[in-house]
Amino acid sequence: MEHYEKLDEQRLILEENSSLDGEAGTPLRFAGFWMRFWAYLLDLIVAGSIFRLIAKPVFRFFEIESSGGLFSPDTIVSAVIFYLYFVLMTKFFHQTLGKMVFGLAVIDIKDGNLSWIDVLIREWIGRFISSWIIILYIIPAFHPKKQALHDIFADTAVIHTER
Repeated sequence: MEHYEKLDEQRLILEENSSLDGEAGTPLRFAGFWMRFWAYLLDLIVAGSIFRLIAKPVFRFFEIESSGGLFSPDTIVSAVIFYLYFVLMTKFFHQTLGKMVFGLAVIDIKDGNLSWIDVLIREWIGRFISSWIIILYIIPAFHPKKQALHDIFADTAVIHTER
């Protein structure tokens, strides 16, 4: 509970300091490539584990076989779990489990609050594009606000939270 109060405090600070250009007095620290990378790897493990713990036993019980193709049942269910995990965790907690472990959070650049549109653009559309062109995940290493392509699309940023 205390963790979420700190996130609320950071949102209030963001509203008071509307400029995110790194000026003095702005307490936000943008998360760089490596922190985001490790958090994302942990999230992939979590999403894959959810699939293996829930969907695989259901497939075995109903004797649903996988052809291994792009539109096989397990590929579709795996994609749904992946996107639901990222969308719901980001909307309700501003963090996925990977971001929680590494002390990161997603905020809206304008006011700190994430709308459904922001989250869907960031986690669904932007991440879908980035997943097809993997090199786009390197953008935060060179962007001044450490934003990835999906952050730029949704006007969001990943910041360090206070633990």
